[in-house]
Amino acid sequence: MFSILARDPASRARAGLLRTAHGDVATPVFMPVGTRGSVKALTPDELRAHGAQIILGNTYHLYLQPGHELIARQGGLHRFTGWSGPILTDSGGFQVFSLIHGGIADEIKGRRPQQPGRLSDMVKVTEDAVVFKSYLDGSRHIFTPERSIEVQHHLGADIILCFDELPPYHAGYDYTRESMHRSHRWAARCLEAHRERDPETLPTPDQRLFGIVHGGVFPDLRRASAETIGGMGFDGLCIGGSLGANKAQMYDVVEMTVPHLPDGLARHLLGVGDVDDLIEGVARGIDMFDCVSPTRLGRHGTALVRDPERRWKLNLQNASLREDDSPLQPGCGCTACQSFSRAYLHHLYRAKELLGIRLVSLHNVAFLLTLMADIRAAIVEGRFAALYEAWLGKPLPDLR
Repeated sequence: MFSILARDPASRARAGLLRTAHGDVATPVFMPVGTRGSVKALTPDELRAHGAQIILGNTYHLYLQPGHELIARQGGLHRFTGWSGPILTDSGGFQVFSLIHGGIADEIKGRRPQQPGRLSDMVKVTEDAVVFKSYLDGSRHIFTPERSIEVQHHLGADIILCFDELPPYHAGYDYTRESMHRSHRWAARCLEAHRERDPETLPTPDQRLFGIVHGGVFPDLRRASAETIGGMGFDGLCIGGSLGANKAQMYDVVEMTVPHLPDGLARHLLGVGDVDDLIEGVARGIDMFDCVSPTRLGRHGTALVRDPERRWKLNLQNASLREDDSPLQPGCGCTACQSFSRAYLHHLYRAKELLGIRLVSLHNVAFLLTLMADIRAAIVEGRFAALYEAWLGKPLPDLR
């Protein structure tokens, strides 16, 4: 399924090709997130035109609305959404366990709705399953590993993920270890359920299943999980669970995990999409990334620009842009940059016009897709170290 085409001699960066039932994907790759079957504000044609190769759908949300069985009757996610390229679906675990622990941003800011291991009334975890209430209507639902795989089979994505438990970053060693072992047992159940499917009854018969490596910020647990999940026969691997409280800790987690993963499988760092994180992740051997950030930033009036001092972000509601006739990013080939000025986009946000959200969301997605295309070319052409330094303003460390 995955072939490595080129390697960077000074780091773990590699360029590859991921083969799926709905087309090939050149890696390293960033995948825009279509949480509910739609990358917010953007059409499939716009995504294709600006370089998207693969998108992500969210099992939890699609299961609750409109339902996986309806989507299957409509021919699966590809036909239902009008996106003909590859799709990856997550397992739903992240969203379910977020009901317990809250979002990562809340944790980092010290807002902890629950103590580690203490469950809210929205979710109950047992060895067999997770019982949760719908955020839409309060109805009761049960996800077992087998149920998550069944739902993803009916959604028809090319790549599906194991159902796993997600402890928060502030969980201690013992809780993280217990959670990791449960995720390992669930991974085995997911594999068995996947192998027992009847491909002829599904929208995408040739689906591939990725395992998820856990272990929090603890090197021995990360190694144990990488070796366990990496030896189970999955088609690819994700680095999931808690990635730490900040970027430096996240990079440490990747560094302590990647050396213990099988070299010949694609590696996906879940939920990561900041500019510096993409470059640093590739340097440490990551092949696949996903994040909601480009369209979320677009909805809040923030454009991605090549300006490390701004941390890559430009607030379009800033009054200083009122008469700025320049494009968002000089040289960018997206529709927003080719046709409109910062002043016009500033006006759209101030006037609360929806076009502003669409244009900047499209720009942000295109910005990251172009960055990843440049990274792929740099690896193949032997100049990844120069790209790293040009973007991040520091030499590429020896990460081999």
